[in-house]
Amino acid sequence: MGSHRRPAVTGLDRSARTATVTVLSAATAAAALAVPASAAPKDTPAATKAKVDRLYEQAEQATEAYNKADERAKALRRQVDRAQDQVARGQERINAMRDALGSLAGAQYRSGGIDPSLALMLSSDPDGYLDKASALDRISARQSGELGKLQRAQRALAQERAEAGRTLAQLEKSRKAVARHKRTVEDKLAKARRLLNSLSRTEREEYDRPSRSAAGGGDTARPDLSGAGAPASSRAAAAIAAARSAVGKPYVWGANGPSGFDCSGLTQWSYAQAGVGIPRTSQAQRNAGRQVPLAQAQPGDLVTYRDDASHVGMYVGNGQVVHAPYPGAAVRYDPVNMMPVSGVTRV
Repeated sequence: MGSHRRPAVTGLDRSARTATVTVLSAATAAAALAVPASAAPKDTPAATKAKVDRLYEQAEQATEAYNKADERAKALRRQVDRAQDQVARGQERINAMRDALGSLAGAQYRSGGIDPSLALMLSSDPDGYLDKASALDRISARQSGELGKLQRAQRALAQERAEAGRTLAQLEKSRKAVARHKRTVEDKLAKARRLLNSLSRTEREEYDRPSRSAAGGGDTARPDLSGAGAPASSRAAAAIAAARSAVGKPYVWGANGPSGFDCSGLTQWSYAQAGVGIPRTSQAQRNAGRQVPLAQAQPGDLVTYRDDASHVGMYVGNGQVVHAPYPGAAVRYDPVNMMPVSGVTRV
């Protein structure tokens, strides 16, 4: 009669089975983890657009930092130029003083070669000699005074040179800051462009249309401003006219006209056409005048956006602003509430 018992498992068989189970388990785990790149979840078009918006916002923040650093560099360059001019003029004064002292010293040496009493005894014209001696005393006193002036001028020149050196060092630091902010802007814009290129043509056109604001349609066409109210002043009216003339011009970061603009460049240029100087950055423009509530905004007022005031536009009435929105878009009109308002400034 045959036996139904299973054959005994030898130690060798048990080891082989354990090894097989281990290999199969590892292969299963690896297969579970090895998700093909093509199978990774892709961002939806809406998520991609939101990322692009964030990159543009970060680029705009870096642009305003660039503008601030660039303005400081320009101001320091002017200070360096003035300091170097002062140093050059100071050196010219010192050279002239040295020449004058050299002439005085030469005259004194030529006239004072022998003892004054002996010279008087030997002189055939004692009265004339005394007149000359008196003149030599005056020359000596003058020489002493000129020497004091020279020493003071030399000390002043040393101070001016030291100050010019310090300003030059600050200028170099500011130049590095400008370059750093420029690299940041370019990096953010390049990332944004790559994300946009990942969208379909229709989705890109949808993103780049004149208004992406949930609040409604902005456009490069002039909106209905009937009943928009009077500008806050004649200079505000002139600034509005200038800003409207820029509608359709491209956004160019770091530019303040007349062929291209970033946001604060547009508002600065517009007020400059009205003969009014305002700061270069949107943050500084927020503090360039009197703050008023949004409900009391008048045409010509500056509207800054986000908590850090990194974007600015000009209110034109009827709930509209004109502004330079972001790279790839032209200067245009948009609703005043297109983004969270930071402040309204009457220049």
